[in-house]
Amino acid sequence: MEGMLLKMGEVKTGIGGGICQLANLLYWMALHTPLVVIERHHHSFDPFPDSGRILPFGSGASVFYNYVDLRFYNPTDYSFQIKVWVTDKHLKGAIYANEEMPYSYHIEERNHRFLQREGKNYRQNEIWRKTYDKRTGKMIKEELLIKNFSEVKYPIPDEYL
Repeated sequence: MEGMLLKMGEVKTGIGGGICQLANLLYWMALHTPLVVIERHHHSFDPFPDSGRILPFGSGASVFYNYVDLRFYNPTDYSFQIKVWVTDKHLKGAIYANEEMPYSYHIEERNHRFLQREGKNYRQNEIWRKTYDKRTGKMIKEELLIKNFSEVKYPIPDEYL
């Protein structure tokens, strides 16, 4: 089935396009667990403005068969089950554990900005994760997960530069 492809700095259509939506979902779900991401790639450019964007810029994953992949592993004694499904309008997913998890995870964007260099527009930010003890509600860990820097393929309003 044809879908959107991000290839060679351009938005195109092609067979199998849209698979990154699944990678985005799996990556986002993994960030909310103790699973450890060992391979993750982001898109080389930002194709669309934020209108309707729910997740922070750069919190997705790109996959391209036999070159870049999304891989994570389970360093815990818990067993996890990943479920994904499609509704009429959405791709949905959930991760289940065999026991109640003692921690919850919150993902946030920091240090977001647009900038111009050599006539091109760019966007950068950081994605952080906070780990909370569910019993006490106290934050027990804060970690920088990703530093993003990507070319922007759409006009940026002057007030953002």
